[in-house]
Amino acid sequence: MRGLHLWIAAMTLAGAMGDCARKPEPQAKQVVLYCSVDQSVAEPIIAAFEAQSGIDVLPRFDTEAAKTVGLVQRLRAEQGSPVADVFWSSEIFYTIRLAREGVFASYHDEQSKTWPTPLKDPNLLWHGFALRGRVIGYHTERVPNPPRSLEEVLNPIWKGRVVMATPEFGTTGGDVASWFVHYGVDRTQEILAGLKANDIRLVEGNSTAVRLVATGQADVCFTDTDDIYAAKRNGWPLDMVPLDQAGHGSLAIPNTAALIKNGPHPGSAQVLMAFLLSDTLERFLVKSDSHNSPIHPSLFADFAAYHLENPLEISYGSISDQLTDAIQTAREMLR
Repeated sequence: MRGLHLWIAAMTLAGAMGDCARKPEPQAKQVVLYCSVDQSVAEPIIAAFEAQSGIDVLPRFDTEAAKTVGLVQRLRAEQGSPVADVFWSSEIFYTIRLAREGVFASYHDEQSKTWPTPLKDPNLLWHGFALRGRVIGYHTERVPNPPRSLEEVLNPIWKGRVVMATPEFGTTGGDVASWFVHYGVDRTQEILAGLKANDIRLVEGNSTAVRLVATGQADVCFTDTDDIYAAKRNGWPLDMVPLDQAGHGSLAIPNTAALIKNGPHPGSAQVLMAFLLSDTLERFLVKSDSHNSPIHPSLFADFAAYHLENPLEISYGSISDQLTDAIQTAREMLR
């Protein structure tokens, strides 16, 4: 797979707003959205879609501790009689797994034809957009020289000073699974053993990890770019560097959108999907507190400050393959 930094710069995407303006079916003025994006970020975007389309969105959100996974389990349980029409996830790995399980229907329009290959399912069962990066967050007053890679965090000078979210939920599981893909099993187990030896602490979620660093209960954490942006907005003394893997880059995690197979409001779902894949949606996200890195070229110049440097070249499908075993191994080795 070509690097994200190469194909993002080269691609050209068709605008989606023509599709977004389509009239919904007269009898279908609602759409049910399952959404694992932070509610405070998603709600203004949903309101903008409602105002533009005339369609009422009935959203269901996940909790921070069960981020994404709770909705994934719900989608599986409802597969025989779907309640939701669209799944908007803040990550990609469980989306891939659900696609393989037959939960989603193919979605295609003009922009799907030119969507970057690493960010779409071969059968168009999901599309990725609006990237976050995995980073090392650190307390700027307590840590003048932060570690700049996963390997550096294994140095004994960080013993008892590092915290990360439990890998069962959220993006941490996908990040750990990427270690297994990138480094191989043996080296990843050495890394996990090194983190254990350094007394790394596990907490409920990324936001909790960031809060512990901000309050001086830890010095360094593994988290995502959006959590550090939120901390800085709050005036907390935190900053970040990419969570580099052996000099090859850090994991970039896209949002994903997918159409639920046999959802109850198919016409409205098509309109919502077009909106989620539009540059309008990405503009909302990059200007929100999460500051996601956009993939639409029309937004590159205006939001260069949020460009992800040196994203790791890795197969999202391979990470998804490793997810269950990686989470189990990390759970056993880190507790």
